[in-house]
Parts: sequence; C-alpha cells; structure tokens
Amino acid sequence: MPESRTFLMGKHPAELPGDLRYCKNHMWCRPGPAGVHRFGFTAYAVRLMQDVYFLEWRIDPGLVTAKQEIGYIETQKATSGLYAPLPGRITAFNAALLEDPGTINVDEYGRGWLFEFAGDLADTLDVDAYYAHLEAGWEATQRILKAEVNKAGDDD
Repeated sequence: MPESRTFLMGKHPAELPGDLRYCKNHMWCRPGPAGVHRFGFTAYAVRLMQDVYFLEWRIDPGLVTAKQEIGYIETQKATSGLYAPLPGRITAFNAALLEDPGTINVDEYGRGWLFEFAGDLADTLDVDAYYAHLEAGWEATQRILKAEVNKAGDDD
C-alpha cells in the first residue's frame, strides 16, 4: 500500500490517505467488496470549500455518465453542482448527509462519504498521482483564491 501524503495548501495540510484512489474532481474512492466503492470529498476539496451548509441529490441511484450532474452543494464559498467522477452505477447516497451535511467538514474520509458506486476504477489515481495533480494546479488555484479575496475586499 502506498504511503499517505500531506499536501500543504499554504500553511494548511490536506491529508491524503495512501489506501484510497482519487479522482481529478477532488473526490476520493475507497474500493470496496463486491465492486461497490465509496466516494467522498478529499481534504483538499473540503479545505477549498470551507464550511458545507447544504447538500441535495438531483438524481436517484442508478446509472450515471462521467461528469453527469448528480446534485449540488452549498458552501461558505459558493453553490455548485456535483458531478459523477466516473461512468457506472450509483448504488446509494449517504442519506445522513441530507440531515447534517456539516459531517463532511469534520469527517471527510469517514462518515462524510457521499455515495456508493459500482463501476470501473481504471481512471482513478493513486495517492502519488493525485498529489502530482494537486501540485500541477496549485499555482493557478492560488491565483483564483487571491482574486476572490481581493474581490470580497472590494465589496466592503
């Protein structure tokens, strides 16, 4: 099993467990028995979103295509769509998150999981490849974050 990694977002660490698979849309995947896998947001995504306030699923469990909108999320930063990371079948959503979406903020790799999924994981990344993906995009992400902070200051 690969070693866990820590990606530093400025002074803030984003833990990346080595036993998980990762998607470029910042979801983790915990491969499961019988080909049913659990997905959730990485610590990197949770740090960028900051506080999750609201979550809603727009589909019922069933077949999905890659990048199909499956729901939306409201956070301290924005309201945005949630998209399937891979083609396959969503077998279940984490119903407890509808009652308390803030669980994502405090336990993203545990009780904060989003959905269970059956499908091919060939297009997922191991922890080292995901870390390299974060490194490659971090400079652009910082520019976006700085622009948002400056824009917020202009609104005051």
